[in-house]
Amino acid sequence: MRGAKEQIGPFIGTDLLLCQGSGVREHVGRMSTGRRRRGAPRRGESSARERLVATVAELFYREGVRAVGVDAVVERSGVSKSSLYRTFESKDDLIAAFAEEHNRRYWQWWDGVVNARAGSPRARTEALFEAVAKQVSRPQFRGCPFINLATEIPDREHPGAAIARANKQELRRRLHELSRALGARDPRRLAEQLALIIDGAYGRGVTLGARGLGRELLEMVRLVVDAAVEGGERRGGASPAAG
Repeated sequence: MRGAKEQIGPFIGTDLLLCQGSGVREHVGRMSTGRRRRGAPRRGESSARERLVATVAELFYREGVRAVGVDAVVERSGVSKSSLYRTFESKDDLIAAFAEEHNRRYWQWWDGVVNARAGSPRARTEALFEAVAKQVSRPQFRGCPFINLATEIPDREHPGAAIARANKQELRRRLHELSRALGARDPRRLAEQLALIIDGAYGRGVTLGARGLGRELLEMVRLVVDAAVEGGERRGGASPAAG
């Protein structure tokens, strides 16, 4: 899907540009080129917290939350260790900040793809899955950060794991709304099916690659939606009011 401005997928390093303020963008540029500056930020630069969150959003996603130590975060961010521990009391707090940041980006991406899309529920559903295929096909894609996090942290009470779980619950809630708009006989069941397709696409992309995924993904979604809709909107047909 392309509009006036292509939406950036939420699971890649360049998404750090979604952070607010030119200071964070400048910091991301220094991260990508290896140029880092320590000490207090100059006027207009990002705060220590913003720099730390930007750093873990990239490092934890690319390398895993267990593989990256605090020293690596300090080195990459240019923030002193004392500033890090004034901002985050522990690595677990950093992990939670990582999860919160990716959760924020995910719904910002979703709103740009689905909620801002004019057209029928069918068109918005297909736009969503086209966008998922684009996420998965990017070279920086390393899987779904929420699934990755839940795998690395089996403790369901960990704040990062709780955010990951809440993301998947919210995904199902939003897909339920979309399923109702499509006129599905059983919106809850269709929402679960669409959620499984999304997570399956993320798994397929990180294991076998994304070649041919977009075509297969849309075909599967159309089959599942058509099977779930009775007297509602069908592809190529009229769009009666959803029940």
